[in-house]
Parts: sequence; structure tokens; C-alpha cells
Amino acid sequence: MKPAANSTDARTTAIEVLCLWATTHGSVDLFLNSAIEQLADIDRGLAKTMVYGVLRQKEYLDYIVRAHTRHPLRKMKPRTLMTLRVGVYQLLFLHRIPESAAVNATVNTLKAARQPGWLVGFVNGVLRAVARSRATLPTADQMAAQEPPLLNHPAWLIERWQAQFGRDTALAICRKNSVEPPLTLRVNSRRTSHSRLLEQLHKSGITACSGLYSPLSVVITTYPGAITALPGYEEGAFQVQDEAAQLASLLVKPLPLRARLLDGCAGLGGKTTHLAEMLPPGGAVVAVEPDSRRYRLLRDNLRRLGHGQAVSAVHRDLQTYATTRPTLFDVVLVDAPCSGTGVIRRHPDIRWNRQPEDFAGYQQTQLQLLEIAARLVKPAGALVYATCSLEFEENEEVISHFQEKFPHFQVENVAELLPETAQRLVTGTGYFRSSPADGLDGFFAARLVNQRSL
Repeated sequence: MKPAANSTDARTTAIEVLCLWATTHGSVDLFLNSAIEQLADIDRGLAKTMVYGVLRQKEYLDYIVRAHTRHPLRKMKPRTLMTLRVGVYQLLFLHRIPESAAVNATVNTLKAARQPGWLVGFVNGVLRAVARSRATLPTADQMAAQEPPLLNHPAWLIERWQAQFGRDTALAICRKNSVEPPLTLRVNSRRTSHSRLLEQLHKSGITACSGLYSPLSVVITTYPGAITALPGYEEGAFQVQDEAAQLASLLVKPLPLRARLLDGCAGLGGKTTHLAEMLPPGGAVVAVEPDSRRYRLLRDNLRRLGHGQAVSAVHRDLQTYATTRPTLFDVVLVDAPCSGTGVIRRHPDIRWNRQPEDFAGYQQTQLQLLEIAARLVKPAGALVYATCSLEFEENEEVISHFQEKFPHFQVENVAELLPETAQRLVTGTGYFRSSPADGLDGFFAARLVNQRSL
């Protein structure tokens, strides 16, 4: 299902995408990527900013709308409510957009959609009322600091995180999730150096600095352009990757000469390409990815970063690949499909799409993948398990259930495998765990060594 074909400007596209998400609760990224193809380059960033911004600030925007109308939000049709949210978001967050444009251009989307005159007038009146009073309105930060705080997350998820992490950390996670995260790059050490890439960015007028945790990380705080337009992109100087994911990849080390590695859930190749950069002489990586779109992008990234010779990309799922009876691997990485609650700040629709009962289903899939992967690890080899989830059921509990069936896989403390700057992200049981409260994506990773002897 795609947004309407008449979505020819940023505001119309944003509203169409949000309406489609509201009626299907599918992945907003898929809807947005499809919709912005028809937009001019200058409008793509604005459409994405409005869609993600509305989802990050949904409860706060609704609070503002309720304060300016007696009409219950639950009785509004999706297009009406999304138009109001998009308009209010522009007025209160996009300060470079003139008030007249924020109101008039947003109201005009309803006219273009042939909505009745009374509805156009209603939305126009609400937006103009917000514009008049915005100097005296409480900010989102003020609402997040009140008691009880307004945190733009479903109550069940906040309660869950409070029980697991404590109130202060849970609130910090929610607040970070409501702010657009910085753009983080991983330097391709086979093509350039950390200092050289920073210098290249600075010469282009881009503000960038080293990350706090990963020695290969470069953080860009504000960059409105396309990733492909960044200096060094075409030359394969970097890969977009959060510091947490960079750190998780380090758990495959140390590697023997001519090491063979398997990335069992390669995706777009963020970790695959990092593994390739860490390969010792004579080493090789096999990357397994079943999805056609992701497989194509994986191949593109391997070529761009110069890893086409070291990595064999396989277009199938891990279970099917295992039936080919490949030679056993020194390290198998399973970056498992998960709920994604650790990357809500990058994918804000996740907080509204997930339900408490979802985690059991993800756990079942994760255990199935680990069981397949375990049979592909050499004696004395390692199995690295990672998720971008914050949930106990998908992390520690998965490891516990896995070890009940495969007791010869023993958890190894990962502290010595990570840089000193990341030591505080290692738990007392030896796992790597980060969260948005640390300024990172939420990640979990464990290293298990196959103690079965030859």
C-alpha cells in the first residue's frame, strides 16, 4: 500500500504517510521511503523531519491541540488529526518556517484533498490559535519535567523500563528518544583514517567530532543533506553506524589467522563491513541475507567500501544456508531480528507499534537462529549474539534459554574486548549493554565460546 499519487509536496507527503501509518501501523520507514521518491530533493528532508517529529512528539502535540479545541481528538478522522499535528509541529519546532507558511501551506493540503469547507476552516482556526498563543505555551521539555511527566511513550512501555532500569534511567531513555539523534559514522580504516575523515568534513564546513566510546566513530550533530552527499561517501571512507553497533562488532575479536566469520543476519551490512575491516590476513566473511532489497543494498555497501573480495554475500536465510553444510566458522555473529526498542530515537514509530505480547514472538525467532548458528561454530570458536532491543526477554533471557540446550557454550566477559571508554557499558555478568541514556542506541551483545573439544 502506497501514499496517494498526488503527494507532490513535503507537507502533503508527510500527512499521507502519517495517515497510512495510523491506519495500518506498518513501518513508517517503508511508507516514507516510497513516498519521497516523487519529491524534489529539497522537500525530502522536510517531509522526513515532519513525519519523525510528529511521531516523536505525538502526545505533546495532542496536548497542545486539546488546549485549543473542544472537539475530542478520538472523534477526529486520521487526516484531520495528522494535519493538525503536522501544523502544530511546524509552529512549535521548525522555527525557520514562517508562521504563515506553517499554517497556510498545511491548511492547503486539506483543500487539495477536497475536504469540506467547514473542516478546512476548523483546522485553520486551531492552527492560528496555536500560533497566537505559542509564546506562552509550555515547551515539550517543560512537560517532560513536570509530575507526572509527559514523555511521548505508551504508559506500558514506560512502566516496563522503570521496573527494569529504575525511574531515572527510564525517564532519560524516553527524553532522549524524543530528540533527533546525531548522525554517527564508522571510519573505514581500509580506505582512510579517523583524523583524515574529520579533516575532510571540516573543510566542507560540516561540524563533526570524535565519538565518546568507539575509536572509529565520527559524530555529526547537524547535517540536513543526503548521506550520499557527504565528503568521502563515494570513496567508501565511512559507513553510517551508531557507536553501540560499532562496539558490538568488536566482540568477534580476537581472530586467528585465516579466520572464517559468518554474519548470519547481515541486513544492509553495517556489521558485515566492520567484520571485513577487522579480518586478519587470509580471512573471509560469509554474509547471509534473505531479503531482496536489503541484499541488494548489502552488495552495494560491500562494493563501495571495497570489501567485495573478502566477503561472500549469500541471498538466503540462515536456516537454508545451514543445510548446505558449510565448513564450520571461527566466529558466528547473530544480530537477530528484534523489537527494536533500543533504536526508537531513530525509528520513532516503534514505540507506538509494539505491544507487550510481541516480545515472546521475537524470543522464539531469536532462539531458533541461535540454535542454527551454534551448529556452525568450530570447537573453541565463538558465537556472538546481539540485538537492538532493551528488553530482558530478548537479551539475557534468550542467553539463559539457549544455554539450557547448549550448555557447552559459555558466556565470556566482554570487558577486555572493548575500549576503556566503553568499560562502563559492560554488565556485572559480562554482557555489553547500552541505552539512549548513555547517548547511544540501545544494544545488547553477548559472546559465548564453544567449549566442546575436538
